[in-house]
Amino acid sequence: MAKLSQEDLLAQFEGMTLIELSEFVKAFEDKFDVEAAAPVAVAAAGAPGAPAAAEAEEQDEFDVILTGAGDKKIQVIKVVRELTSLGLKEAKDLVDGTPKPVLEKVAKDAAEKAAESLKGAGASVEVK
Repeated sequence: MAKLSQEDLLAQFEGMTLIELSEFVKAFEDKFDVEAAAPVAVAAAGAPGAPAAAEAEEQDEFDVILTGAGDKKIQVIKVVRELTSLGLKEAKDLVDGTPKPVLEKVAKDAAEKAAESLKGAGASVEVK
């Protein structure tokens, strides 16, 4: 098997859903006996004289929240299934229980694409 470059790997991950990525991370942790934990920045937060600009960083994680299904509920359910890899019942429950988050903590471009897809299906969407 040829060694994949970092760009190739990122291109593959870019096409995966959040659930698929989560399953990959779990498999990776099991295979290599590691834990993919976010680093804790306690020292930086409590440091005196820390610049206030660090607290006002630009948001890099967004939530896509479905606020209404609109007239084309079936189309919206199909789009939700595509975005999340949920089953039919789970996607229907999500659409019926609006407002509900469809995607959480995703990159800005992924959030915008998901919002456009949902709006194209007739849903009302909010990106936070």
